[in-house]
Amino acid sequence: MRKEDKSKVIEQIAQTLAEYPNFYLVETSGLNAEKTSALRRACAKEGIKLLVVKNTLLHKALESLDGDYSELYPALAGPTSLMCTQVANAPAKLIKDFVKKDDTLPALKAAYVEETVYVGAEHLDTLATIKSKNELIADVIALLQSPAKNVVSALTSGGSKLHGILETLSKKEA
Repeated sequence: MRKEDKSKVIEQIAQTLAEYPNFYLVETSGLNAEKTSALRRACAKEGIKLLVVKNTLLHKALESLDGDYSELYPALAGPTSLMCTQVANAPAKLIKDFVKKDDTLPALKAAYVEETVYVGAEHLDTLATIKSKNELIADVIALLQSPAKNVVSALTSGGSKLHGILETLSKKEA
């Protein structure tokens, strides 16, 4: 590959990584054509961008981005596929589903999720259950709304009770 072509590929990888806040480094080299096609279809269905990349080009693309990705560099050995996603836990769930069917692959090498680095396949269960920022914000809003709803409900029911009492008292006097 010519130097100009390499720089274009590095730029494309860096641009892709900049578009997606979360990405996974996965070992998929042992998959046959049928399983690779199934993985690609599943990724497309979940909104995951799957790229097979050269480690040196990915390394240079990571270096060109803002942020420190040095913890991921040791995972850049052997064949590497890059799974980019907007939803933090989608690739982990997908990998778990594939591992249930075939014990060996795809294997998680590392992941960069919600600005945190995870290295090693032992983090797969953690990554599958992790919540995205939007899910956490929704949980906090729901918790904040709960007491307000209780107060409004109490005031509403109390208001109708008070109205009933006042009505009864006004009828008694008459």
